[in-house]
Amino acid sequence: MVIKKGWAIASLCALGSTIASATEAPIQSVTLYPGSATVERAVEIAPGMTQVEITGLLANFNTDTIRLQADPGIQIGQVLTRDRTNADSPSPREAELEAKILALQDQIAAIEVDAKSAQTAQAWLEHLGSGDGALRPAPSDPKTLLGTVDAIRKGSGDALERIRNDDIKKRALARQLDALKRDLGKLQANTRDSRSITVHLAAKQAGRLVLSYQVNRAGWKPAYRAALDSNASTVALERLATISQKTGEDWSRVKLTLSTGQPTLSVYPPNPQPWLLNYRPPVERATLQYAPPPPAAPAAPAPLFARAARNSEDDDYVAPVLQTQGNFSTEYQVPARVDLAADGREISVGLTKQSLQVKQRVQISPRTSRDLAVLTAETPRPEGVWLPGQVQLQRDGSYVGALYWDPQAKDRFEFAFGRDPLVRVAVEHRNEQSGQTGLFKRDNQRRVDDSYVVTSFHRQPVEILVLEPTPVSQSDKVEVKATLVPEPSVKDWDQRRGLVGWERTLKSNETARFNVGYVIDYPKEGNVLGLP
Repeated sequence: MVIKKGWAIASLCALGSTIASATEAPIQSVTLYPGSATVERAVEIAPGMTQVEITGLLANFNTDTIRLQADPGIQIGQVLTRDRTNADSPSPREAELEAKILALQDQIAAIEVDAKSAQTAQAWLEHLGSGDGALRPAPSDPKTLLGTVDAIRKGSGDALERIRNDDIKKRALARQLDALKRDLGKLQANTRDSRSITVHLAAKQAGRLVLSYQVNRAGWKPAYRAALDSNASTVALERLATISQKTGEDWSRVKLTLSTGQPTLSVYPPNPQPWLLNYRPPVERATLQYAPPPPAAPAAPAPLFARAARNSEDDDYVAPVLQTQGNFSTEYQVPARVDLAADGREISVGLTKQSLQVKQRVQISPRTSRDLAVLTAETPRPEGVWLPGQVQLQRDGSYVGALYWDPQAKDRFEFAFGRDPLVRVAVEHRNEQSGQTGLFKRDNQRRVDDSYVVTSFHRQPVEILVLEPTPVSQSDKVEVKATLVPEPSVKDWDQRRGLVGWERTLKSNETARFNVGYVIDYPKEGNVLGLP
């Protein structure tokens, strides 16, 4: 049978196109959770391919989390994973560092040989100049003697100089060697065993094969920037995310999605045990006997998937996590692609920015802090899920501080933008006394009469909120009579019992006065907690 050469070559080419060689699937996107991440890699599939091998993976993820998805026209078959130890296939960076270490060690060895030869020459010259009897007698000719002495001195000086120079070179090389060994140690500590995944498939048409898996030691936490424009009564609220990872894989130009889900938490529902009560009849003291302690409880079974031991240096890394969690998972898309090295460094990425119309007012609580007037801003809650996090505050372009902000605490957003130096608060104690009342039934009585004087030095009108915690009796033996002038416009502020307030608009250089008076009667016997 005669086979044409051109047909044979074409057949071999067609056969070769059905099996792909080993390829490294680049990371396309990462979904970051608090404490873990889902990594997605993609491979281009050509028509007729029957197998693809994905290499360059780190064996630091559970193979049960592997998920493969293919475009229409590509059918996935058997999937095989293989792991190799790091010693079998060192990375190019490791090989480079090992070569540099060997070169430095050779240089140090050469210097040690030179230094040893110089030490030998120095010892011989010292032996020669000592006039040892084993050596031949010194020449009697003065010129010859002087020449010999000069030769010994010069040779000894050269030998000592070589020894000193060799020590300097050796110290410098030793420092370089230590640095390279540290770098190699860090690289080997962070490098996991490699893994390859072989996928058998049937590709009727071109498309993509997407590989995803779950890795730990990565996370994110929310952060915010709030900038107040007091003239326009607006707050520019920017939503940020602080992310970091130490998975062993450098993320380069990846599409990043942030999710509030926590897949690392247990998915099993709680398993309550029956609450059993058992009665034991009293035992007579004479019949009591020593009973040995109960046997120790058996050790808890090992987890199904135990995590590999980590190096002590890696144990310092703590992945960012959310302090609170909503009922449902929410995802945020990072607009730009992200570069994040696997060294645990934290970077901030911007998510969204919006301008909110706010209501400004100065909040004052003279009984709590008599000279503290704080500018606040309040706005209706925008749509979406807002997680608690650190917020940086700016007022008219100036940084005023940072604090932990919980947007879920109230149905409106509230911000505090620091002290307002143009609002002065003074407290006047008109009358405060204690005594006894009653002719036949003598009771104790405490009187409190104060005035709060608030003055605004702003050029434009400003709204103020003066808060006052009025005494609330929790006993029928303690009676409280309160006199508040003017009548408070706010009762049980922020749903807090007994906390009243006055809302007022002050013009420039205007002063407002708020009078509070309390008469507290209580029995002579006993104590009353909370008295001023």
